[in-house]
Amino acid sequence: MAQKPGEQPGKSGTPAGMRDAMKKATTEMLVLFLLRQKSMYVYEMIQEMARLTSGALTFNTLYIAIYRLQEREFIREAEKRIAENRTRVYFAITEKGQAYLQELIAEYTAATRAIDGLLARDGKLYTEEEGHV
Repeated sequence: MAQKPGEQPGKSGTPAGMRDAMKKATTEMLVLFLLRQKSMYVYEMIQEMARLTSGALTFNTLYIAIYRLQEREFIREAEKRIAENRTRVYFAITEKGQAYLQELIAEYTAATRAIDGLLARDGKLYTEEEGHV
């Protein structure tokens, strides 16, 4: 299919691309945050993220993040339940995961605070003389 004039290839360089990059960067933090609330299975986490963010954050899968968090011992399998001929694996956050979540939240908060502060200075960063190159 030919690219239309002015159309970006893929999502790179678009607001959707930025949203996807932010989701990718915060997935582990969000998974750990949910698991700090209660043990959940993967599909339940996907549903809860969509529900709690009014659809602003939706995920097709979280398995890569789950495997990575489990490998690093930030989460563990809490229990397996069989319902409706399905095995659901519930995950729980570990103490190590709690500490990691606190670090992620601190980094996220510092970064978003700095960005918000910078954006709030729109039009006020430079005097008129400094703005001309």
